[in-house]
Amino acid sequence: MQNKKFKDLGISEETLAALSKKGFETPTAIQELVIPEFLQEQSNIIGQAQTGTGKTAAFAIPIIETLKSENGVTKALILVPTRELANQVSDEIYSLLFGRKLRVLPVYGGQSIDQQIKNIKRGIDIIVGTPGRIIDLLERKVLNISQLDFFVLDEADEMLNMGFVDDIENILKRSNDTKKMLFFSATMPRSILDIAKKYMTNYKILKVENNHSTPDLTEQIYFEVRQSDKSETLCRVLDFERDFYGIIFAKTKNEADEITELLKSRGYSTDVIHGDVTQSMRNKTLANFKSKKINILVATDVAARGIDVSNLTHVINYSIPNETESYIHRIGRTGRAGNKGIAITFVTPKEAYQLNRIQKATKSDIKRQKAPTVNEVISAKKEALSAFIGEIIEEKDHISYLDLATSILSTHNPEVALAALLRHTHGDEFLPAHYVELVENSHNNSNTRHFEERQHSGRLDDQIKLFIALGKKDDLNPRKLLEMLNIEAKTPARKVKDIRILDSFSFITVPFDEAESIMRAMNKEKSRRPLVTHAKK
Repeated sequence: MQNKKFKDLGISEETLAALSKKGFETPTAIQELVIPEFLQEQSNIIGQAQTGTGKTAAFAIPIIETLKSENGVTKALILVPTRELANQVSDEIYSLLFGRKLRVLPVYGGQSIDQQIKNIKRGIDIIVGTPGRIIDLLERKVLNISQLDFFVLDEADEMLNMGFVDDIENILKRSNDTKKMLFFSATMPRSILDIAKKYMTNYKILKVENNHSTPDLTEQIYFEVRQSDKSETLCRVLDFERDFYGIIFAKTKNEADEITELLKSRGYSTDVIHGDVTQSMRNKTLANFKSKKINILVATDVAARGIDVSNLTHVINYSIPNETESYIHRIGRTGRAGNKGIAITFVTPKEAYQLNRIQKATKSDIKRQKAPTVNEVISAKKEALSAFIGEIIEEKDHISYLDLATSILSTHNPEVALAALLRHTHGDEFLPAHYVELVENSHNNSNTRHFEERQHSGRLDDQIKLFIALGKKDDLNPRKLLEMLNIEAKTPARKVKDIRILDSFSFITVPFDEAESIMRAMNKEKSRRPLVTHAKK
């Protein structure tokens, strides 16, 4: 097993192109078993494999390859236990279509049923839904599943554990007998076999043993964070951990760019690789990373394939991966060659389900920890600064500055002079008021529909976000923006925080008194639209 390529499984060029675009060439064990069987044979299938082994593609590819759109008739029904999985499966199917005109719709409770009804009436080829909402649509006589070509039951054992057995049988009774069926389950309880015997004929059991394992030398932890607090949490981790050398994994190219832009604006040594980065830039970035000219690499899963660095201290999942295999591949990049490593995953309350699935599939003890506190971060920075000063003195690298130091100390008190120098070089970073207060979340908290506004520690009223009507298309970058603000408004770079440069505009955060000076200086030409304004909430 695992010696074949996707092209050996009888898949069309369109699907091969879609897989290649996603960075996949070799099928997983369950894909190698199921795809040819589901494509070519007439038998129904029970597939036994752990969550995160690529099961979605295993059934999505045969469905996409063989399903023909038929005047808006629903031809495939995929039952899943949760709304999160409904969205994930739908997204995965869309990513494999490669121009095919098939319509896919996720349906689940908590979403407007009226909008779902409108979409179904327009005609949907593939429906991915939770049992309760599917039954609701059937009873309203909106959904017709009497002409299905495919019926898939994903996470079958999980659905039975959640008490959906009667709903599943209710749905199956309303469907036609000619459809091909596939059940996926991590385990094989008697209840699944009972349903299979009752509703399936000529079924085969295709089984993949659970080979999931995570690196023994990798400590796995997670932080529960709000989405809006991820960037602040990330910076705290980077500031708290001494000698950080690692990869930050993002879910999308846009997210990777945003993370990189944020870190660069705050002075971190970092760069990014993803699908839109040219090969020459990718090679340069990886060379800089391997030689430690930069110590932080931001990457997407596909772009990170083939990176071989054995001494990483950390891997950070800025966004938790959908698939267990992705999680294993990500964290497997640390804890190598006898070196210990730390894998940190940021988890929002809505992503708790994904974390539980990964823990269950990998049998890993992913410990919950709290993000470093403001005081812990400041203490770590003070220790690092003290150690850095000690190294410079030990290496006698300070000698060339002794004359300047003597001159300054001839006119200023030593403590005052040193404090002013620290303020000049480090700005507010040793002041608690510089940091955002994180709001702790628990995935057991049911009130997660909306997050509260970000609360600040000591700077609720004295910091303000500004909108600047210049962006990347104007050849603007963080360095040029800081220079412009310093020249035009005499604003020191240390007072400008949270720089975000987008295509047509930018955002910065500055003290309230600096905001007034910046707007007055930058908007002095009355003949044009204001260049700088208050950002809308």
